[in-house]
Amino acid sequence: MPIATPEVYNEMLDRAKAGQFAYPAINVTSTQTLHAALRGFAEAESDGIVQISTGGAEFLGGQYDKDMVSGATALAEFAHVVAAKYPVNIALHTDHCPKDKLDGYVRPLLQLSKERVDRGLNPLFQSHMWDGSAETLKDNLEIAEELLALAAAARIVLEVEITPTGGEEDGVTHEINDKLYTTVEDALRTAEALGLGEKGRYLLAASFGNVHGVYKPGNVVLRPELLKDLQEGVGERYGKQSPFDFVFHGGSGSTREEIATALGNGVVKMNLDTDTQYAFTRPVADHMLRNYEGVLKVDGEVGDKKTYDPRSWGKLAEAGMAARVTQACGDLRSTGTRLK
Repeated sequence: MPIATPEVYNEMLDRAKAGQFAYPAINVTSTQTLHAALRGFAEAESDGIVQISTGGAEFLGGQYDKDMVSGATALAEFAHVVAAKYPVNIALHTDHCPKDKLDGYVRPLLQLSKERVDRGLNPLFQSHMWDGSAETLKDNLEIAEELLALAAAARIVLEVEITPTGGEEDGVTHEINDKLYTTVEDALRTAEALGLGEKGRYLLAASFGNVHGVYKPGNVVLRPELLKDLQEGVGERYGKQSPFDFVFHGGSGSTREEIATALGNGVVKMNLDTDTQYAFTRPVADHMLRNYEGVLKVDGEVGDKKTYDPRSWGKLAEAGMAARVTQACGDLRSTGTRLK
């Protein structure tokens, strides 16, 4: 199937909300990790989201120039070609973008999609994220309101992070403390500034103790039941049931029970990066250690071309990451839910 149109993406999100499941949003940094994500979704018969962070886009731009826009654009164009061979709908998204990178990343990409839409085409990306969690909520929402208008004009969904997620993600760092919990007042101020759909659709990354990176279950205090409080607090004020489409950040190490609670409270998208990075790299490490004298020309020998050929270990890496994506679809209950 082709990359999701704006109509298909909106239908995907609506079905996830109604069915209390979420789409894994898989960070990719290469054509190979893209194929791994697409394969994992296809094998799970689940639609899904593929996303590129600022660091991922910089890597994709090449180490000579490190241009984020060209890196993200190139992979998105590649995805539009190869995704058509997979029997699932895929939305393209850009991950965390802080204030100092907006002019070098999200704003140019929004303009690129607007130009495409003006020519009668679909946008290149289906959604973009503005991460204003390092700003005051006032400044965060002022920028979000501006970006939401630009996104709506380009038929794009905006994701906003209104309060901090702990840990580090592409250079944005927040301490793990009591500030990692969004309040009803925060949510009300968000609805006042951004509306509830009439100004353009947005996804809300609220904080309920989430932390980016690697941690074991129990080391971080997640409170996904908090999302219900936000839904009810804003819903009561505006007379709208379950008004928000939530995003779950920092999900590595979450328990099935925590995930299930989050899904029941309106989470439609959950980011995966740390776990899929490891699933991609682990088979490569295994191959290198098992074939040490083949992948290296030890003591002046010639090595074994079949073992250092990138295709030999690349296929293993793709399979490992694809399996982790398929597992994520099961955890988030999106398995078998693809739009026909």
